[in-house]
Amino acid sequence: MMTTQVLRTGEAGITYDVDGPLPTTDGRPPLFMIGQPMEATGFRTLASHFPDRTVVTYDPRGLGRSTRQDGRTDHVPMVQARDVHAVIGALGVGPVEMFASSGGAVTALALVAAYPDDVTTLVAHEPPVIPVLPDAEAAERARAGVRDAYEAKGFGAGMAAFIAMTSWRGEYTEDYFAQPPADPAQFGLPAGDDGSRDDPLLSDRSWAVSGYHPDVAALSAAPTRVVIAVGEESRDVFTGRTSVALAALLGQQPVVFPSHHGGFAGGDSPYAGKPEAFARTLRDVLG
Repeated sequence: MMTTQVLRTGEAGITYDVDGPLPTTDGRPPLFMIGQPMEATGFRTLASHFPDRTVVTYDPRGLGRSTRQDGRTDHVPMVQARDVHAVIGALGVGPVEMFASSGGAVTALALVAAYPDDVTTLVAHEPPVIPVLPDAEAAERARAGVRDAYEAKGFGAGMAAFIAMTSWRGEYTEDYFAQPPADPAQFGLPAGDDGSRDDPLLSDRSWAVSGYHPDVAALSAAPTRVVIAVGEESRDVFTGRTSVALAALLGQQPVVFPSHHGGFAGGDSPYAGKPEAFARTLRDVLG
């Protein structure tokens, strides 16, 4: 049965779910799945393919069910890493195995660098870390374009710009910047503007995530087995390129997973992947 707990740190109330017994009955560590800005619900389909494992998921501070009292609105990897470290401590069963995707993979990289005894194996799936790219300056310009479209015209325009950025293949050349603004209607997005500007994906609130520079020396020195993962369909686009570049800095080749950036998502997602095949690959990597 799944149980839900709230860990209060003074700065935040971190809500996390534990699906399975603690201590585990199979002697293996709990499997912690994290994302950002994805919340715990985004991992329900993937977790369902691990009925033999105790799976832990959580909502990052300020997102979903997790509250924050720190007076901030930005999302910073080291802050989130401290929260995850606190949750792992609250579990009281020692280090965990971890699957982390997107911004959650950035949090996980910061976690392993700062708290190397927290995780035995980390599978970091497509961390969007701009500084590792050879065209980092152009990627920052493309990221700013998403923010600017969102600020000017709202969610639909911002999300259309985000899709255009993250689906562009190869480096961000002048051909990319010469394109006309992405049309929300092309992606079935609303053209109206509800006036909100607090979306963690489209505003600059998560720029510390995409601007994070992984501590390669600390990651290499940690006892944690760090595996960089990339989707078979996304190798040449933004998050695939960051994964390949980071893997090279760590002296490894990325492990190729089925599908795309959201390859573990089920049919209830508008961006469904191949969750069953994805889970098989994750099980093999962890095994």
